[in-house]
Amino acid sequence: MTEDLARHAEKMKKRKEHQDKIVSERQVEKGLLIVHTGKGKGKSTAAFGMAMRAIAHGQKVGVVQFIKGPWESGERDLLRKFPDQVEVHAMGEGFTWETQDRERDIRAAQEAWEMSKRFIEDPSIKMVILDELNIVLRYDYLDLREVLAAIAARPEGCHVVVTGRNAKDEMIEIADLVTEMTQIKHPFRDGVKAQAGVEF
Repeated sequence: MTEDLARHAEKMKKRKEHQDKIVSERQVEKGLLIVHTGKGKGKSTAAFGMAMRAIAHGQKVGVVQFIKGPWESGERDLLRKFPDQVEVHAMGEGFTWETQDRERDIRAAQEAWEMSKRFIEDPSIKMVILDELNIVLRYDYLDLREVLAAIAARPEGCHVVVTGRNAKDEMIEIADLVTEMTQIKHPFRDGVKAQAGVEF
């Protein structure tokens, strides 16, 4: 038992030395493009968690929701409690199968994109969350090249967080961090409806 503890301590010591060396070599600080995609739940939730971190550091955050409409949302209500730091715009009209009107969806996406560009170009905003942008790009509601160019031209310290299923390969290619949420189980399949505090 004593030998096992000693071996473990030695192993952890070497691991710490290795980890400390890696961390000390990372000196670059820049605005990141972060993409949350995949079929699993939690993409927007993760983005809003990052917004909470930014707020805690006194940073300004701009949020544009491309699909989710003006219905009640816990995270949106919480972010609006910080009006000096956060601006939130829910500019969608619901999922595409609800509107069933491509031209209307395109207009809504374009209006949301104009607001997004304002946030991205504003040097005082340190984090821009483009919630469900991947969805509107998937349906070609916006010009992908224009979107990627605007994100690439953002101020040096601005982080952009893009969420939604089916991220375009070109978006993934230029991103600094990409996380794919994988669904293993979901209560909706068992007849459980969306619940406050979990889904909204």
